[in-house]
Amino acid sequence: MNAYDSYILCILIFTAAVLYSSVGHGGASGYLAAMALVGLAPGIMKPTALLLNILVSLIATIRFYRAGGFSWPVFLQFAAASIPFAFWGGTLSLPGTLHRYIIGVVLIFAAFQLFRYTKCRANGGSNPIPVSAAILWGSGIGLLSGLTGVGGGIFLTPLLLFTGWAKPREAAGVSAAFIFVNSIAGILGYYSKIQLLPNTIVMFAIAAVTGGIIGSGLGSRHYSGGTLRRLLATVVAIAGLKFILS
Repeated sequence: MNAYDSYILCILIFTAAVLYSSVGHGGASGYLAAMALVGLAPGIMKPTALLLNILVSLIATIRFYRAGGFSWPVFLQFAAASIPFAFWGGTLSLPGTLHRYIIGVVLIFAAFQLFRYTKCRANGGSNPIPVSAAILWGSGIGLLSGLTGVGGGIFLTPLLLFTGWAKPREAAGVSAAFIFVNSIAGILGYYSKIQLLPNTIVMFAIAAVTGGIIGSGLGSRHYSGGTLRRLLATVVAIAGLKFILS
C-alpha cells in the first residue's frame, strides 16, 4: 500500500468512525469495507478492524453511558455468552476464498441492517429477554465477530430494537460496550496465533479516535444522519460485492 492509499484509507476510516459511533457502533464493517476498497490483505484487515473497533467503541461506550444510554442487565446477558465465543473465533483461520465470501456476506448484511436501522422508530420497548435467546444470539454474534473482525454491534443493535428488548439509546450504549469486549476477546484470540498489523496503524488509530469522538458526541445527544448512514450502507454493500466477486 502506497502513501496515497494510506491517506485515502485514513479519510475513509475517519468517516466510518464518525457515522458508526453516532449510533454506538465501533465501525468494523466500515473499516473492512474501506480496507477492501484499497486492497489490503485479509490477514491484515482482521486485527486492524478489531483494534480500531476497541478504540472507537470505548469512546462510544463512555459517551452513551454518561448520557444515560446504557442498560447493565441487557449488556451482561449478551456479553456473558459472546466473550468466550469471540475469543474462539479470533483463534480460527479460514482459507482465503472462504474468508472473502464470509466477509462479503457479512458486509452486505451490515449494509442491509444499516438501511433498516435508519427506518426504525424511536419508540423503544422493554420486553423481557429470554435467557436462552440471549445465550444463543450472544454466542453466535460473538463467534462471528471474532472470526471476521466485526465487533457484532451491527447485528445486536437491530436485534434489540426490533424485538423491543431495549430502547434506541440503550441499544446504542449496550452495543458499544458489547463491541468493546468482543473486539478485545477477538484480538486476544487472534494474537494467540500470529501478530500482524500494518505499519500505518498509528495513522489509522488517530483517524478512528478523532472520528469516534465526533460521532459519539453527536449520537449520544440526538439522532443523526439517516441519509448519511444510507450512503455508508451503499459503500459497505459495494465492498461486500467486491469481496464476493473478486
